[in-house]
This record gives sequence, structure tokens and C-alpha cells, in this order.
Amino acid sequence: MSFAKWIGGALGWSFGGPVGAIIGLAIGSLIDGAAEQSGFLLNEGQQQQRRSRQSTSRSRTRSRSHSRPQTKSGDFEVSLLILASVVIKADGIQDQRELDYVRQQFVSMYGKDRANHAFKLFKNINKQSIPTRKVCLQIKQMMDHSSRLQLLHFLFGIAKADGMVTDNEVSQIYMISGYLGISSRDYGSIKAMFYNSSDNAYKILEITKDATDDEVKRAYRKMAKKYHPDKVIHLGKEHQKGAEEKFRQVQLAYEQLQKERGF
Repeated sequence: MSFAKWIGGALGWSFGGPVGAIIGLAIGSLIDGAAEQSGFLLNEGQQQQRRSRQSTSRSRTRSRSHSRPQTKSGDFEVSLLILASVVIKADGIQDQRELDYVRQQFVSMYGKDRANHAFKLFKNINKQSIPTRKVCLQIKQMMDHSSRLQLLHFLFGIAKADGMVTDNEVSQIYMISGYLGISSRDYGSIKAMFYNSSDNAYKILEITKDATDDEVKRAYRKMAKKYHPDKVIHLGKEHQKGAEEKFRQVQLAYEQLQKERGF
């Protein structure tokens, strides 16, 4: 199967807009069969966009929570690749450990063959100047909240891959989270999963140190529901591992507070 056909079958809404333009340019830059592959992508993209418009039209009478076309694994995948490129370049240094982290995560999620396809695309994406705001606004419009939280978790993992998160990387991820429509509390919760400090458990549960025991319990139930792996089950089994890690961090934070407070 050609690269274009592989990615063409995996994508939905991300064929259109700035995300689609970046993917198209990246595929068009591939040496083998570039012209044929770009043509395939354009044709497939037009079909996908027509299907998306039809789906949106049918769903106008439904509530807003159901108006987004469902994000496929491939939509999430290319969103990861594009935003990973933004974060990796944030400090002006493309550290090999960060690049290795991206590859390792994709091998873990997708297997070696699919990961090789993805990383080939990533290298071409990485050569481009990414319109971060436009990309994020498209993702915000088309991707559900739980999947966007999963994106943010992955980006912090990339930034931490070289042993430290620089101020430039933090600023870039914070900006991305704002464009993605992620609240400052959700941002702080996920960020705390990658740092060690005395109040991390509170930040992960999105509460303060003066919270009562009952408030801690309620916060745990709320966060366990928000970060439950089933929230991203539509992305496929390959993304369950990352979701399970967020869920585990919530459990560990709650257990830590239980021990400290003795309840």
C-alpha cells in the first residue's frame, strides 16, 4: 500500500483547512511518487470534506456536543505530529532525545510499520513553518475535549523527553492549550503530572491545599471521570495507553492526599 493510500484511509476532518494544507505539502515533498500521492490526497480530501459538510448539515438539529464529526485515529495522529513539531522547535534546538521520544511513542501506539510512515511524514512537517494558531483553532473546532487533553499530555511528554522542560517549551504549550480551548485549570492539572512539587497532587485534582476532605473526594471523582480512558475509546486501542497514564496520575494524586490527610 502506498503512503498516500495508507494515510488517506486513516483521516477524516483533517484533510481540510490548515492541517490538510500541511499534510498535503508534507506528502508532496516525499520523493517517491510525490505527484501521484499529492493527487490522491487532494481527491480524497475533497471527498472527505463533502462527507463532512453533509454530516454537519444532518447534525444541525442536534445539540452542539454532537455537532463535531468524529475524530479518527489518523486525525489525532497528524494533529500530534504537527503540534509535536511546534514544541520541539520551541527552544530553537531539536534535541535528538525529543525526536526519539516521538518515534518511540508512535512505535508503541501504532507498531513499527505505521510508525515509520508517521515519522516519514513528521520529518517533512518539521521542515515547514507551522501556523500554530490556525492549526489549533481547526483542531479545537473539530476535536472533542477529551482528545484535546490527550494531545496536551503528549506534548508535555515530548518537552520532558530531554530531562527538562524549558521556559520556551512551557510558553509554547501554554499558548497551544489556549488556542485549543483548554482551560487554565486543565492545563495546570496535566502540567503537574510532569513536575515534582509539594502541591502537585492538588494541582492534578484541580483543587487548592485548603480544600476539605469531602472536596478532595469530589475532585477525585470528577477528575477520574474526565480522564477515564473510555473518553478516548473512539481513537482506537493505540491511544488507550496515554489515557491510562493520565488516569493513573489522578489515582496516585488521590492516594497521596488520602495518606497525608488520613482519610
